[in-house]
Amino acid sequence: MLRTIIHYSLHFLFPLAIARGLSATRWKENYLILLATMLIDADHLLANPMFDPNRCSIGFHPLHTFWAMCVYVCLLFFPKTRIAGIGLLFHLLTDAIDCLLNVSCK
Repeated sequence: MLRTIIHYSLHFLFPLAIARGLSATRWKENYLILLATMLIDADHLLANPMFDPNRCSIGFHPLHTFWAMCVYVCLLFFPKTRIAGIGLLFHLLTDAIDCLLNVSCK
């Protein structure tokens, strides 16, 4: 239960703090962009089963791989895609934390 709370807090609450930290005036827009980056979880539709609470997303799903991460890092270098890059990388960090918690909870 605690693992689930941590995971979803990192996906929904912490991005709000990131958005506020990036811009006091455009935080709502930034927050929506950060939330939109969770669409990378669409790659879970390719898995069978689609959802497995004990599976680590990192390295398993196509948009959660090292190569995808390299693309997300490149987004940081362009002002128009920087916030999306931050959101995508933070999403992967959140999923990596979940993987670590999953291992330590067993």
